[in-house]
Amino acid sequence: MAELTRAIGLMSGTSMDGIDLAMVETDGDCVVRRGASSFTAYEPAFRARLEQALDAAREIGAREERPGDLAALEAELTDRHAAAVEAFLAREKLSPDAIGVVGFHGQTVLHRPHEGLTVQLGDGQRLADRLGIDVVHDLRANDMRLGGQGAPLVPAYHRALAAGLEGDWAGKTPVIFVNIGGISNITYIGEDDTLIAFDSGPGNTLIDRWVKRHAGVPYDSDGTIASEGRVLAGLVNRYLDHPFFTAPERISLDRNDFPLPDDSEASLEDGARTLAFVTAAAIAKSQAHLPVKPKLWILCGGGRHNRRIVEDLTVATRHTGQLILAEDAGFNGDSMEAEAWAWLAVRSLKGLPLTYPGTTGVREPATGGVLARARA
Repeated sequence: MAELTRAIGLMSGTSMDGIDLAMVETDGDCVVRRGASSFTAYEPAFRARLEQALDAAREIGAREERPGDLAALEAELTDRHAAAVEAFLAREKLSPDAIGVVGFHGQTVLHRPHEGLTVQLGDGQRLADRLGIDVVHDLRANDMRLGGQGAPLVPAYHRALAAGLEGDWAGKTPVIFVNIGGISNITYIGEDDTLIAFDSGPGNTLIDRWVKRHAGVPYDSDGTIASEGRVLAGLVNRYLDHPFFTAPERISLDRNDFPLPDDSEASLEDGARTLAFVTAAAIAKSQAHLPVKPKLWILCGGGRHNRRIVEDLTVATRHTGQLILAEDAGFNGDSMEAEAWAWLAVRSLKGLPLTYPGTTGVREPATGGVLARARA
């Protein structure tokens, strides 16, 4: 067996709710030993600063630019990630020397694939120096330089997990991993190991923004608000008529690509219910871009905690395969993206591909990432 590297992955997604951390031991290929994980929530004031950063980031024309408060915010964000790692190591009674590498995603504040521009706040060298651990960061940029969309990056890890499915799920292909974060994306693994992945539409971002505007809460816990509402067919049809869904090619989405409904169009409850339905319908609609209908759907990400999304997706996919939660297959649906970032960091160190033509549209399989070595 190839030598295994113990790695930590850090993920702060489009929901901007906090830092997911996960540890794995891996050869960067098919051997994945999943370890402990943690979540560090952002308090409302810091989350509000991140949301304001999206407006400031619109002025960015080159990746290194940090207009307004972005430079100071980047430093604080990095320090918060460092503190999360330090707390995790203390909890697990591990020294920094026990970790081979940290995979650092940072916080995406701008993603314009049509311009070849993506910006993630996060200072890899600052993180490496504070932790005393080498850090791999900026994993999307090389893919975009080579003609890719820069997202999604998790699919290669999904394929590694699929290879290890056991029991009732072993060999059940084609299999789809559905990740519902701020944006939803899917990974398709075919019987011949074909790998296809793309963003499928809005995930939690519209629901989160809607309930925050109308109820002052950051998200619809368990779909409780949506459970009191009804689906507004006209609003659903307007979303699903968006050019994203009718275009022959898949593109990577930004959280601002889909606008919220006007306040007059729906009540709090009807808006939450309708947007949950849109999330599920968009995922089901993505099957039109797959070569073969899946036999198994594995649901990951925060959206699997919204029971209305899960129920709608179960109904929408009932004729095309069985839908299960990540935990039913022995995975952790909350830490999977952070695990992926740890795994991708090890692959980056070895110069192995992170993205493929079928996942991001890159011209050929491409590695990526920038290595920041810890300085004494």
